[in-house]
Amino acid sequence: MPVSPAIEFVSFADVAATGPAARGEEGASPLVVFAGENLAFGAQTQRLIAPTAPAIERAARAAKFKGKAGSALDILAPHGLGWDRLIVLGVAPKKDDSDPVDFANLGGQAMGKLSGAARVAVLFEPQGTAGNGAADAGAAADFALGAALRAYKFDLYRTKKKDDSDKDTAVALAIAVADPAAARAAHGPRAGLADGVALARNLVNEPPNVLYPEEFANRAKELEKLGVSVEILDRRAMADLGMGALLGVGQGSARESRVVIMRWNGATAPGEPVAFVGKGVCFDSGGISIKPAASMEDMKGDMAGAACVVGLMHALAARKARVNAIGAIGLVENMPDGGAQRPGDIVRSMSGQTIEIINTDAEGRLVLADVLWYVQDKYKPKFMVDLATLTGAIMIALGQEYAGLFSNNDELSERLNKAGQATGEKVWRMPLAPAYDKMIDSKFADMKNTGGRYGGSITAAQFLQRYVEKTPWAHLDIAGTGMGSPSSDVNQSWGSGWGVRLLDRLVKDFYEG
Repeated sequence: MPVSPAIEFVSFADVAATGPAARGEEGASPLVVFAGENLAFGAQTQRLIAPTAPAIERAARAAKFKGKAGSALDILAPHGLGWDRLIVLGVAPKKDDSDPVDFANLGGQAMGKLSGAARVAVLFEPQGTAGNGAADAGAAADFALGAALRAYKFDLYRTKKKDDSDKDTAVALAIAVADPAAARAAHGPRAGLADGVALARNLVNEPPNVLYPEEFANRAKELEKLGVSVEILDRRAMADLGMGALLGVGQGSARESRVVIMRWNGATAPGEPVAFVGKGVCFDSGGISIKPAASMEDMKGDMAGAACVVGLMHALAARKARVNAIGAIGLVENMPDGGAQRPGDIVRSMSGQTIEIINTDAEGRLVLADVLWYVQDKYKPKFMVDLATLTGAIMIALGQEYAGLFSNNDELSERLNKAGQATGEKVWRMPLAPAYDKMIDSKFADMKNTGGRYGGSITAAQFLQRYVEKTPWAHLDIAGTGMGSPSSDVNQSWGSGWGVRLLDRLVKDFYEG
């Protein structure tokens, strides 16, 4: 399982006094510093690296390093420093770039340079390069968060390691800051967030023979250790509730379906909870409308929405978020045996609405329909956000840089957009309109489960909207971001854990009391 870096916050004097040379150590012990435009360093950094300043200048000239954001200078065995590597990260804004430094990405960038290192020291004063003093505690904690996210890897099932960098050993990361106590306090909640992201990634990366609906539910139940109340609905309980849409999806699998309801009550007073709903198709063959064989193995990740909800509930509980929150996930396998759902079948959802099955591979919306109805009907939440790897169509529209956002509420949409900008987990609002709604009308039932080729992600959202009534609601189509998304400074994993940081920030900025 992934090993997180051992992070501590220390003073600048501590780094100067406890470098590898002072301890008589040898081996991979890098020192990380930050440079602004034209090799501008903070005051503490200047003092510590003074003996090797000429070597830095020569190396920078040779590499044409100017301190621009995203660039780096790696100097081996710097003379007179006592550290066997000096890594200089540029933090100067690029031309026409007014965005502030993203400290989480900076932490990930730094961690990406540390392969094979056992002990690392960071002189954290990137703002000091502009003469503003050391960066605040929150920025240092964000840096540590990014480093932890970048350090993640999933190699549980590999019995052989390629080299020393693959060994499951934690990097000792000492971050020197102006106020170590304040940085430690700021880091605490972010450590829980990093664990929540790692949990979501683990769930997405697990193989489907290990993580099937019952096992997924059992892993969610482990959140009880953090004070989360967890209820698991089995097939009989769902049948009693009338969840015919969800049960129809899973009826072709030997693995029984589950619904898991997680409750975190952290608010100081009773009130409407916020609610998050995740699609958890632990493996999606497409059912009778079977998928092509190529890349079908990726369909183990069709539960990334549910994984995000579990990771989010972990993060909220770990940092004792002052909010009442519901996390609900529908867990199924979509398999094509003799008892499987067929095109042409008509099922009755928990809401009483009937659905004609046109394509058994449009199954995620059936799962979400019953869970959304259950949550809005039983808990009367302030709002609901659902996440689902729902449609390939959203990847055609947005690629893998943004998740598709559909909503019946402008305020919730705007808040999600702001949270996305702050965390880098960005969303783009897509339309909902009656004209699209007509595309899922059925001749034989209240609706059909797909509206055809055009506007596929929109008609899927229109389908879900029929199950939320008047509750403020947002649907996030994460087909392009939840699995197999492009690598970044803070993620090198196939399962990205996308959405945990976004929704944690949404709660933190707008809904905690």
